[in-house]
Amino acid sequence: MTNDIASSQDSESQARLKIRYMYNPKSQKWRLDFGGSIALLSMRITRKHFMAEQEVKLLGFWASSYVYRVIWALKLKGVDYEYIEEDIFNKSPLLLQLNPILKKVPVLIHGDRVICESYVIVQYIDETWPHCPLLPQHPYERAMARFWADFAETKLLITALIALCARGKEQERAVNQAMEAVEKIEGVVKGKKLFGGESIGYLDICLGWMSYWLPVWEEVGGMQIIDPIKFPATSSWMNTFLHHPVIGDNLPARDAMIEYFQKRSKDISESDWFEGVIRLHLQP
Repeated sequence: MTNDIASSQDSESQARLKIRYMYNPKSQKWRLDFGGSIALLSMRITRKHFMAEQEVKLLGFWASSYVYRVIWALKLKGVDYEYIEEDIFNKSPLLLQLNPILKKVPVLIHGDRVICESYVIVQYIDETWPHCPLLPQHPYERAMARFWADFAETKLLITALIALCARGKEQERAVNQAMEAVEKIEGVVKGKKLFGGESIGYLDICLGWMSYWLPVWEEVGGMQIIDPIKFPATSSWMNTFLHHPVIGDNLPARDAMIEYFQKRSKDISESDWFEGVIRLHLQP
């Protein structure tokens, strides 16, 4: 005799596990029957644990904010990894083999899996090591986090880089356009300690470059995009983010950054393709 009340009207998780009450005529007692569900669940947990425990390597470049997104995510999750420094101006055969399409860092190697692009890697890390989640749990909040990460990338980071390399009226246009983007971000973080609430989340990691790289670009470019008076919430968030021990202990040396971006911005401004970038991304 079988009573399927647990399968039919108890919680959804019980239904998935096919928990049933079985009646034993000899003992005249009811008992729980799990069928093969517990073994199956155990196999899934073991397989997931095995995947998470596989060797992790990260190909990166010391001055790349994209790489540091991945470093911060791994550190926050407590994942051990081997870091491999790449020369992005003389790309190694390993990088070209692992990322033949984009030929860029970061590249994450997890066992026999290769994952490219910083946003994709951070999401992969969050799903593979689900403790201390970075992305919000609610689908709408996850969608909003991804939206604002993309907004900051396309509307702020690119224009801030143009402002770093441009001069005169073009730099002024880039600064104004970047400040318009910061104004939108100010509205999102207003009233919050961090974008993720009380703890660092996905959006904090994706926008983390603003707290360290952007002030370096401002100094090198002789400009100001983040005005603490105009954008107090953003400025407060930047300070809070930088003072988190995981973030503060995992940043490139500022002096080296200044020197690198002084040379890099000069090279970019003198390149043949920079004018095309300005026309493509700056509003008239």
